[in-house]
Amino acid sequence: MADPLASNIATRRGALGLGAASLALAATGAATSAAAEPAKIPIEFDNPIWNRETSARLQANTNGEQVFGHCTGTVCGVRPGEAVRPILGFEVFSTIRVMRQADGSYQRVTKEAIFYTDPKTGDILDYWDNPYTGERVKVVDVHNDPYNWIIASTFQPPAMPGVVTSGQATPGGKPYLLDWSWLGPNTIVLTTDYHGYYPNLLTPAHWPRESSGPMIQSSELFRYFIDKKQLEDPKMTFLPATGSWVRVQPWLPWMLMGPAPGHIMYDGVFLANTTPDYIPAKVLERIKTKYPTYMTAPTTWYGPNYSSLEHYTMEQKPAPPK
Repeated sequence: MADPLASNIATRRGALGLGAASLALAATGAATSAAAEPAKIPIEFDNPIWNRETSARLQANTNGEQVFGHCTGTVCGVRPGEAVRPILGFEVFSTIRVMRQADGSYQRVTKEAIFYTDPKTGDILDYWDNPYTGERVKVVDVHNDPYNWIIASTFQPPAMPGVVTSGQATPGGKPYLLDWSWLGPNTIVLTTDYHGYYPNLLTPAHWPRESSGPMIQSSELFRYFIDKKQLEDPKMTFLPATGSWVRVQPWLPWMLMGPAPGHIMYDGVFLANTTPDYIPAKVLERIKTKYPTYMTAPTTWYGPNYSSLEHYTMEQKPAPPK
């Protein structure tokens, strides 16, 4: 690509009558500058190494520095026979680091928390008046320390709950090829979707008011929007992409809805940055007050990973009968 700065210099000098020698000198300088520019990173959707490196650049900074993630949006209640209804807001905070390993893989290490907010005032809630039951209930934050996985050139098995893994990539497996697409000439979209159906840790017999039933059906839909120029730039060791997140799941256990018909849907937007300055002050204050260690991403691999439901079973007690 032509250097627009060199082009402007040549145009201005020609207009000022500075002569051929000056133009030749400017051209020589432009050529030297162009030669010093690093080559663009080619966009190779079908290359597992490119997928690994791009995924690491999206998750955090491949130079080892942490990034701060934020997601915000609405939780909607969905029940048969009525319109979808916004019932809560939510705020997600995370600190994330990727650490390159000798085999080229990355350890992606994270601390994250989710808070629920009043949809009208935006205030973070400790208690919530359930509009479906009329009951005031205690709100339970999500807090995961850590939430880790491996980014490699092959798909890695998910961490088993409650198991401390080595943090090393497992050899073999399918090539790490993600779902990329173009949105116009300058924006690339990464789609990562998950649809699950698995046993509920909150069994109806032990958690009659919290449990939605013996099985959980859930889906998570992520969309990352990435600038083509940044993606091609080798100096961009972190890609500050924006995106959207949708999650569909049963009622949260602390809502005390039990197996009532319906479910909830999270609908949010997210981004990440190298500083937390862009994150709402109320979220940072909550983190610094309740989870101060979450301001720093892990610097080593540790575990195990626990889901929010696992934390719930370890920290909460079944609600008394209503």
